[in-house]
Amino acid sequence: MTDITVLNEKFESAGKLTTKVELTADDINVPVVHQVVKATLAGRRQGNACTKTRGKVRGGGAKPFKQKGTGRARQGSTRSSIMVGGGTAFGPQPRDYDQKVNKKVMLKAIKAVLADKLEAGKLTVVEKLSTSGKTKDMYGLLNGKGLLPALVVAADKNAPAIKATKNLRNGKALAAEGFSVYEAVKYENLVIEKEALENLLNKLV
Repeated sequence: MTDITVLNEKFESAGKLTTKVELTADDINVPVVHQVVKATLAGRRQGNACTKTRGKVRGGGAKPFKQKGTGRARQGSTRSSIMVGGGTAFGPQPRDYDQKVNKKVMLKAIKAVLADKLEAGKLTVVEKLSTSGKTKDMYGLLNGKGLLPALVVAADKNAPAIKATKNLRNGKALAAEGFSVYEAVKYENLVIEKEALENLLNKLV
């Protein structure tokens, strides 16, 4: 079992959250986190680079010159890849860069990130992030506590905290259901609502 300190809306101690999930240094699995991060970045690639092969280039229907007697190598099309204006041989074509990540691997990565943030003292659990929805207020709140750069995780995708963090230059906000291992690694601090953390921990049981 692991005890995690919980803060109130004013970022003052408000008790502890006891979870059955062990979050220790032994749970920090760097290779698994690396695999998930690489898969996330690969999935963001558009994969729409495209070149025209000789079959897609306009023209080239007529034989450029007779087969024999010219002293040149025989050619059957002006759109051959070795001709000026011809198609590209072995060029990039549209493709899907998505990498499959097994569910158990993803859960291990989430557990590893939470354990790492907890061990480093970079995990801040708040009962509820109270904000007006303005970026200025959210910046003042996080910066005043020395929590920037930060990934803010709210329990509800429509929470004002998510809206307030959208324009932060060194911060980002997500809902618990869309928790990203990559974003958690990218930002130094992890500020998460108690309910959101409980949702993540329930997946790890």
